[in-house]
Amino acid sequence: MTIYLGIDGGGTKTSCVVANEKTVLGSATSGGSNITRLGEARVRESLQVAVRDACASAGIDPQQVKSACVGLSGAGRPEVRDAVARMMAEIVGGKVLVVSDLETTLEAAVGGGPGVIVIGGTGSIAYGRDANGRTARAGGWGLAISDEGSGEWIGRAAVSSVLSAKDAGEDPPLLAEILKLWKVSTLDELVRHANASPTPDFASLFPSVLKAAEAAEASALKVLRAAGMALAGLVNNVIGRLFPDSRDVPVAMSGGVFRQSELVRKVFYNEVVAAHPEAVVQSEVVDPVEGALALARKPQK
Repeated sequence: MTIYLGIDGGGTKTSCVVANEKTVLGSATSGGSNITRLGEARVRESLQVAVRDACASAGIDPQQVKSACVGLSGAGRPEVRDAVARMMAEIVGGKVLVVSDLETTLEAAVGGGPGVIVIGGTGSIAYGRDANGRTARAGGWGLAISDEGSGEWIGRAAVSSVLSAKDAGEDPPLLAEILKLWKVSTLDELVRHANASPTPDFASLFPSVLKAAEAAEASALKVLRAAGMALAGLVNNVIGRLFPDSRDVPVAMSGGVFRQSELVRKVFYNEVVAAHPEAVVQSEVVDPVEGALALARKPQK
């Protein structure tokens, strides 16, 4: 039995699946594996814990892996690819392919064909490929200046929104949730924490925004609608560059923001279809680890 392994490394979570030619045998998750944000030591731990746990659940030794593919943010840079390849070689046998999470997500969505994907996770980015193999991206320039509609962006927007509400003499319930989560008790403490260096984990506020939106809080609904529109804007930019007539172009969503927020998905869909009526927006949220596994199964040069 030939053993394959696929990994999707995100900013907050690493997913790993182990499979044979046809069937997934085991899976596991661990902490984030974004080297830029977390550093090599934490990424090594996340990757190796995910591999060990997935292989254990499948009842195999990691050295039995014939081919592995790791997709993660930042892997477009050679130094990131090389570092991750070394980390994986310490634990798995066989070949290791390290690629961008854009490639694994697009593979999961359309295989080798044309299409556009958008990732809405801790960060965000849109990426596409046309029938001639030309590619284009939009967004994804970093949490401080870009990553529109991402979990981090939503957290920042939520803090800004509740502070604006306080300026208007309102007392939004979301404010209390943020204070509780960040373990601060006053508005002044919140402001100091939000502006601290190093920057706090704004993405950790995303669940609180979801909870407030479910309770129909106006500030949370506004933030999530804005996130859906921002993510659609990234996709519309890529479609405009690669598919001028936008005829039947497949569009797919990926990432925790889409998976957890029906409102973001709905606004995103409406905005993309309004701009490109003939685009085919997939309703299911794509899982990039499936693309990583598919690439691991393909013959490698």
